[in-house]
Amino acid sequence: MPGGRLTQQERQQIGLGLADGLAYAEIARRLDRPTSTVTREVMRNGGPSSYRPDIAHRATEHRAHRRKPAAPRGVEAPPQLHGRDPEAVREYEETLTAVFMATGAPKMMARVLTCLTTSDSGSLTAAELVQRLQVSPASISKAVAFLDGQGLIRRERDERRRERYVVDDDVWYEAMMASARSTAQLVETSRQGVGVLGVHTPAGTRLENIARYLDFVSESIARAAEQARDILHTKPAPAPDATGAQ
Repeated sequence: MPGGRLTQQERQQIGLGLADGLAYAEIARRLDRPTSTVTREVMRNGGPSSYRPDIAHRATEHRAHRRKPAAPRGVEAPPQLHGRDPEAVREYEETLTAVFMATGAPKMMARVLTCLTTSDSGSLTAAELVQRLQVSPASISKAVAFLDGQGLIRRERDERRRERYVVDDDVWYEAMMASARSTAQLVETSRQGVGVLGVHTPAGTRLENIARYLDFVSESIARAAEQARDILHTKPAPAPDATGAQ
């Protein structure tokens, strides 16, 4: 399987695959690349609807030229547990960050959310985030304020009175319920517009159709989130007995 950076020709193939409606996995198979490579490439360059191969190639070249030098000696990447491949973990974190960014999260907020989500504890202090991401404390402070405001993380104090930022079992449930509530508000506002513009007018009909559609979606999201909530509390299966005992 080839490694290294994507070539301009490969980016052209990605663009053609997206235009043909191919899934990332199929595009990756045709390029003999990991699916994560294609996913990250598309998400960090506009997403599937806005991906432009030539622009993506120039942007990548630009990023490569202005990339910061390697971290000085003494700054080490956090050790990987459970026999994980550090390079595979790094690539996955980049992919997940790109996907979070595609949903609308600014880059630093996406990086912090990825860092918390991929940590086994799901809980890190500001100092730990600074060390892992190699950014300023001010950047972390701004990012966690945004994520806290969106309900994607919560804050708590540990036994040493340090503030910790936590992605817990119910964060995604709360996020989905918040999405359902915001959609319900749009339903209400659309129906107000029907009254103002007239029930039998083209604009009024359009708003009523929007309200009916979003009302169905909002109720479906809330119902599904509630029904599937227990999934978020599923615990990992116990590790196989290393002794081979039955």
